[in-house]
Amino acid sequence: PTPPGSRKVVIATNIAETSLTIDGIYYVVDPGFVKQKVYNSKTGMDQLIVTPISQAQAKQRAGRAGRTGPGKCYRLYTERAYRDEMLPTNVPEIQRTNLASTVLSLKAMGINDLLSFDFMDAPPMQTLISAMEQLHALSALDDEGLLTRLGRRMAEFPLEPMLSKMLIMSVHLACSDEILTVVSMLSVQNVFYRPKDKQDLADQKKAKFHQSEGDHITLLAVYNSWKNNKFSSPWCYENFVQIRTLKRAQDVRKQMLGIMDRHKLDVVSCGKNTARVQKAICSGFFRNAAKKDPQEGYRTLVDSQVVYIHPSSALFNRQPDWVIYHELVLTTKEYMREVTAIDPKWLVEFAPKFFRFSDPTKLSKQKKQQKIEPLYNKYEDPNSWRISRAFKKFHTKVTF
Repeated sequence: PTPPGSRKVVIATNIAETSLTIDGIYYVVDPGFVKQKVYNSKTGMDQLIVTPISQAQAKQRAGRAGRTGPGKCYRLYTERAYRDEMLPTNVPEIQRTNLASTVLSLKAMGINDLLSFDFMDAPPMQTLISAMEQLHALSALDDEGLLTRLGRRMAEFPLEPMLSKMLIMSVHLACSDEILTVVSMLSVQNVFYRPKDKQDLADQKKAKFHQSEGDHITLLAVYNSWKNNKFSSPWCYENFVQIRTLKRAQDVRKQMLGIMDRHKLDVVSCGKNTARVQKAICSGFFRNAAKKDPQEGYRTLVDSQVVYIHPSSALFNRQPDWVIYHELVLTTKEYMREVTAIDPKWLVEFAPKFFRFSDPTKLSKQKKQQKIEPLYNKYEDPNSWRISRAFKKFHTKVTF
């Protein structure tokens, strides 16, 4: 309850539109925007973008002010913008998200003809095809579009297919204990918090957890430190870590551990051999690979899009040559979130359907003139490690 003589101010995301009701709210300020994950089927990437709300959402937000008494809603946009620029209703989620998880679940239920499946809100055809191509690249579908043994096992986990693949591959790489933690930490948001009056101290505490390998290993270090301190709440407060976030990650980890036990998948630790963890991440997120660009930022290998490491990343000041990222966030720039350094040879090792080594005798003059330093002995097979993308559809292979 609000103390006498005080005013309660609640800053909320769009979860407050319908999912919860807070007593004592009489005024609502609606900026007219929402941060939404939107899938681009052309690039095969998710983007977290700020987009205008719909008219239906605007009405829901206004309704928050009158639940327990008369209230007012102040909209930070014009009536014309409401009438002409906002859609009447929300775009159905199935039409704006990556359908790889949905397709995998439908395939596991025995529904193979997805292109003629009677969806309530039919997704774009290209999005469905893109989802099947992703699953094929992950080896979850065979060349005929049918579920593989690996795909059936991936469908057992309530995770994105890339995370499921990463978790299953970690068993073979003998680092499943670490990947369980990484997957759990990726399933939650906002691990750290940064109070306005202690920003410098919070940044210093966060920097102590930074690992040279990248953000995934940093998340692993945070969870393990919490574990080593007996899951202490005071430890979280001292290090500006959200205790609720870590507890949610702990719950997710227990759930995934139960599924692995049920399927008799070994949970093994790799100790300090973090290269195995990086390889496991690469096995699931190879589509999200990017290479340092000599001019600016990085370029994604899938569509040569210019992207940047997010300032909050452990690798922001390191800038390794090759990286894997968890997702793209579009704000002032196209930022990569949760970034880990990789060896480019791992891409060919774990995604032979998607990448291949190029023949150095067939490189174009432009490619030959590019100065790219080998990662190993630069006097030995100087061109053998160069990678060209091999994008394989169900019956067609295109190399570019």
